[in-house]
Amino acid sequence: MTVLAGPTAVGKGTVSADLRARYPEVWLSVSATTREPRPGEVDGVHYWFVGPESFARMVAQGELLEWAVVHGRNSYGTPRQPVVDRLAAGQPALLEIDLAGARQVRHAMPEARFVFLAPPSWEELERRLVGRGTEDEAERARRLATAEVELAAAAEFDHVIVNDVVERATDELVEVMGLPRR
Repeated sequence: MTVLAGPTAVGKGTVSADLRARYPEVWLSVSATTREPRPGEVDGVHYWFVGPESFARMVAQGELLEWAVVHGRNSYGTPRQPVVDRLAAGQPALLEIDLAGARQVRHAMPEARFVFLAPPSWEELERRLVGRGTEDEAERARRLATAEVELAAAAEFDHVIVNDVVERATDELVEVMGLPRR
């Protein structure tokens, strides 16, 4: 199992999508979240969109491998059973999660590979966050404050990949995961 984490707007979803386009056999975990869907997001495909009460029940019943409140607003977590099922089947698995979640998974599954996806620069991270246009100014400020803390934690990871060019970053992730070059 490979855990991919990094700050907001670094391109985790873009790199994951590129990896899956080339390697459809890699299973990508679908996280549960209490946030509202963004335009184009589909429940069960991009996230499992659940209410706060349902999320709290999942936490209380131990159904999440990891979970956190992200940017001080919404909860995100990885349902445990699908991960266990994929690993038992020997299927390569990728978790695309935040720093707090990666720390929890490291505690629960220290044998996993932990990869930090970093931006080429702080300015580029800001540009990407503004460019996607999905957050208002207050939310962008919250996410950038979180990103500063997350960037400082890169040394906790087994590998750091700079996402300067998506295809190159994906190639490096493929190598870290031990997948055959295609």
